[in-house]
This record gives sequence, C-alpha cells and structure tokens, in this order.
Amino acid sequence: MASTPVGRPRTRIHVVSDVHGNARDLARAGDGADALICLGDLVLFLDYADHARGIFPDLFGVENADRIVELRTARRFEEARAFGARLWAGIGTDRAAAIEKAVRRQYAEMFAAFPEPTYATYGNVDMPTLWPECAGPGTTVLDGERVEIGGRVFGFVGGGLRTPMRTPYEISDEEYAAKIEAVGEVDVLCTHIPPEVPELVYDTVARRFERGSLALLDAIRHTRPRYALFGHVHQPLVRRMRVGATECVNVGHFAGSGRPWVLEW
Repeated sequence: MASTPVGRPRTRIHVVSDVHGNARDLARAGDGADALICLGDLVLFLDYADHARGIFPDLFGVENADRIVELRTARRFEEARAFGARLWAGIGTDRAAAIEKAVRRQYAEMFAAFPEPTYATYGNVDMPTLWPECAGPGTTVLDGERVEIGGRVFGFVGGGLRTPMRTPYEISDEEYAAKIEAVGEVDVLCTHIPPEVPELVYDTVARRFERGSLALLDAIRHTRPRYALFGHVHQPLVRRMRVGATECVNVGHFAGSGRPWVLEW
C-alpha cells in the first residue's frame, strides 16, 4: 500500500461480504475503522454448514433442509426445485409473502447492526426492493455508482449473474456489464461476485465453479484499479491474486469468520 504523506491522517476501511445472518459480529465489524463496506448477502436462507439455521429450516424443518442441500450439492437442481415446490404447496401460504416477511425480520437485525458510516451493495441472495425501507441514514446503498472515501474513489456493483440456483438478485450479463461500465475508472472496485478467473471462482468445499464476471475482469484489465474487492465464493481456491496492476481480494466469508478484511492507507 502507498505510504501516507506526513501530517495526513491514515484512513482505515473494514470490508465484509456474505454476512448471512451474522448480526452479532457485524455489530463489531466497524470497530476502529473510518467506515465499513459491505458487499452483500445479508440474508441467511439456508446454512450449508448448519442446516438448522436460516429461513428454509424455520419454515420446513431440518430434515427437509438436509434433503435440499443434498440435492443442490449434487447439482440436481431440477429435483431440488420440484422438492421445494412440494414443500411450498404443503405449507398453504403464499411463497413470496412468506419469504418477504422472513427477510424483513433478518434485514431489521442486519441493518441495525451497521455502524456509521456504512457503504453497502447487494449480494445475489439479497432483495434490493426492501433495502430503502431498512437502511438507516448512516448507510449508503450503491449499485453501479461511485463514492469518495478518504481521498480514494470506490465503485460498487451489486448482485450476481444468472445460475440454476435462481437466487433473488441474479441479473443478465448485459445488465451487469452496463453497471460495471457506469462505474468507470476507480481506485477500488467493490463487487459481490469475483472476476471470471478460475482460481477465484472455484469453491473448494462445494467442489464447483461459481459464476464470475467477464465484464468485471475486462474492466480490471483496462481501468487498472488499485484493488478489486469481492466475496460470494465462500471457500475459494485462491483468496488473493494480481490481475495486471490490480490486487484482487476475496474479503472472506464473514458469516463463518466474523472478521472484516482491512484496507488502510
């Protein structure tokens, strides 16, 4: 990192991603920092490490959570969707309304834990339509936008690309690329998903390649930000590597570690 000129105070930023319901540690994530950055995935729908946690087991029980994890892990997505559809049919309620109610409860806890100031963008499991009513005055939500923090320009692009999982905030490659283009040249490029680099998108525990963005990779190569920060892949093959002049960093699975990644200059 560049040295700080004499007399100029240092800036310290803490960065988290994939919070997935960990409000306890989130409340301390900004301690000692000038600002907190959150790269999304606040919602915990289903914890693949502990099947008793999340919206799904709350509604359908741990045994059914075990089964749907088994199907998804085996990449039997059509069977998983059919199994889920049968569960929803049996619960006798509107699926969208039930999910939205549960997500609102989680968001109330998550946004209350954010320190001031927090800069946040959406993850692929988030519901952007609910953020305006949940975010307090100390939280700035950015998506395809830029902000200056401590004399450096940060760009934010939220969401994920379309997959067989069909999580709530998946968008087309074209829409995602347009947001990347809107951000333009920045010092630090903040996204939920990684650039499409095999070492960065492969999850060693799930044993599969997650979706990264080619548009993001192209932007990194051409605009050369100091850092590209992201999450999404919980157990990546490589957490940190250079792409040209840019340090690409997976800031970590905050739900599991409870520790923010630190950027200081």
